[in-house]
Amino acid sequence: MKNDSIKIAPLSKADYESWANLWQKYLTFYETRLPPSTTEKTWRNLLDNDVPIYGFGAWQDGTLVGITHVVLHPNTWNTTECCYLEDLYVSEAVRGQGVGRALIEQVYDFASKKNCNRVYWTTQEGNTTARKLYDKVADLTEMIQYRKDL
Repeated sequence: MKNDSIKIAPLSKADYESWANLWQKYLTFYETRLPPSTTEKTWRNLLDNDVPIYGFGAWQDGTLVGITHVVLHPNTWNTTECCYLEDLYVSEAVRGQGVGRALIEQVYDFASKKNCNRVYWTTQEGNTTARKLYDKVADLTEMIQYRKDL
């Protein structure tokens, strides 16, 4: 569903308070808490042109209603970089209105312009609302993620 009232743009220094509000809601959704220093470092990285981490926002009627963060990185299976869509959050008030899709499409466009070979992401198996969208805009792989936090 295309929603022409949504404006997608890179996050800027002026967006900090609105971004921080959505970031905290995103962390709450995933039942996660981060120290303020991590949030501050994430924000600095999003604005630092020397760090391959990028942030985009979705605005509706001048209000930031969605955010996404991506990380570009090299890989061993291609000669071009991958784009990892690390975070995606849409305000509950506007879910189902095309904001998530618009953010993902922005990431696809950005990654294509950066000559990336793919965009990929993970989500919780039980995140059924988001997965309905993801099933429409990407292919579910057979890969299973293992992780050991250090």
